[in-house]
Amino acid sequence: MSGEQRRDDVLAAATRCFARTGFAGTSTDAVAKEAGVSQPYVVRIFGTKQALFLEAFERAGRAVLETFTAVVEDGFDPVVEEDRARLGAAYTDLLADRELMLVMLHGFAAGDNEEIGARARERMGEIAALLRGTGMTGEEVRDFIAQGMLLTILMAMRAPEHLGGVPGLEDLVACTFGDAIGIVCD
Repeated sequence: MSGEQRRDDVLAAATRCFARTGFAGTSTDAVAKEAGVSQPYVVRIFGTKQALFLEAFERAGRAVLETFTAVVEDGFDPVVEEDRARLGAAYTDLLADRELMLVMLHGFAAGDNEEIGARARERMGEIAALLRGTGMTGEEVRDFIAQGMLLTILMAMRAPEHLGGVPGLEDLVACTFGDAIGIVCD
């Protein structure tokens, strides 16, 4: 296995670990065990736990930005309802990679960490600027991002999988996910 492949494997293991326990709750030892390598090997590749988390977070943020960019470059008019639906569906498709989206969410939650917070703000700014550049108003960008964050939070708490017995949750999940509910329940 090449060094690049081993690095990718460790990053994938880190993504799984950070998705489960966040930045503060994950150790480089846990990542090493998940990857089947030694802890010093993880540190040798990435340097610090923070550098490893930032790389996992960057990978997640890039996925969102690249997904939105692809929709925009494919011809996006914010006035056309079908185009707005395509943009929303593209984000909903990203939710199928639960670990990736949880790392993104953990990155936002770790905003008190100076470097992680700065990276999270930069990524959110890039996403907002991309959407604003399509002609969407500031309010439309806010509402679109807010809807995406609600989708992400409901997915993170596994709400679509646990609807019974929680008053109000079923309606919230149904009107938030609509027909895309199967994407996060598989």
